[in-house]
Amino acid sequence: MEKQAEKKNKRTPLLIVLCLLALTLSVGVYFWNQSMHYETTDDAQIKGNIYSIRTGITAYLDTICFKDNQRVEKGDTLFVFRTESLKAQVEIAKAALANAKSGLSVSDLNALASEQEVSVAQQNKLSTQSQIDIAQAKLTKATENFDRDKQLIDINGITQQQYETDKSLLAQAEATLQQTIHQSASATRKTESIRSQSKVAHQQISSAAALVMKCESELTIANERLHRAYIIAPCSGTVTKRSVEAGQYVLEGQSLCMVIDESNLWVTANFKETQLSNIKPGQKVQLSVDAYPDLVLNGLVDSYSGATSSSFALIPADNATGNYIKVTQRFPLRISITDYAENSNQADHHRSNNINLFPGLSVFVKIRTN
Repeated sequence: MEKQAEKKNKRTPLLIVLCLLALTLSVGVYFWNQSMHYETTDDAQIKGNIYSIRTGITAYLDTICFKDNQRVEKGDTLFVFRTESLKAQVEIAKAALANAKSGLSVSDLNALASEQEVSVAQQNKLSTQSQIDIAQAKLTKATENFDRDKQLIDINGITQQQYETDKSLLAQAEATLQQTIHQSASATRKTESIRSQSKVAHQQISSAAALVMKCESELTIANERLHRAYIIAPCSGTVTKRSVEAGQYVLEGQSLCMVIDESNLWVTANFKETQLSNIKPGQKVQLSVDAYPDLVLNGLVDSYSGATSSSFALIPADNATGNYIKVTQRFPLRISITDYAENSNQADHHRSNNINLFPGLSVFVKIRTN
């Protein structure tokens, strides 16, 4: 019995050593498998769209419609500015537009009247041309009669009175012809003057139409400025960092607050450049948020950023100096959170339990590469 007890005591340390070796081997195989099939990093953060709300007008702030760190929905009114002067500018622009349209109507009527005057002047010109033809024919007749009278007076074929009468008629015909020619020239000049006035009237139509377009643009600008007096939320999320108070005189372009879009979140993970060879877009990802240790989210590798993180630095590192220490670079990847994109019930469950994700939270990323 003593010998059996001694043998049993000798076997116990051996069994413990064997168990420890088996455990060590299992752990080694596990971590080897992890290293072969997964890439991990804890240099990752949740990212999201953060909108800087700025004013588009210079005016007094009338009402603030939210409290700091309040959740708002897309389209909710955030700020209201005083609108008295803006509404007055809209009315002024409307009056200017109505006046411009009236001017355009007057220009149209003037152009129509000038066209009619041109038509009348053209008819008068044609009438004076006909009168010239008639006067020319009378002059030709009077000339023929006078030439005949000169032959007949020599042989006493006509009386001296008849001769003087035909001579007077010749002179009248010449004077009438000259008068008609002058009238035709005057009608021609008048026609050209009226035609020039008609061109001016048509140009005034273009000018009046341009003025109407200008007034319409000014009315659009006035309406847009009035619309900017009401600032609405561009997305659903949390509004924070309010920097103004009611009654404050706010300048155009001044920052008012920030709105954090909680409906569109993603993860930016910075992997070492030596880890990138096995990472491809579309691979599945497990995400562990430091703020909620029990929360595990699923995701997918979305895309590469296109350059290392140091390339976006204000003063990028320049290693082309000859002697340097090689530093492993970090490369940002964008990872989409598929749990929130595909399973809204889980997102509602997280919110109901006060589990909210915010931009800036640290994340542990684990990508299955094979």
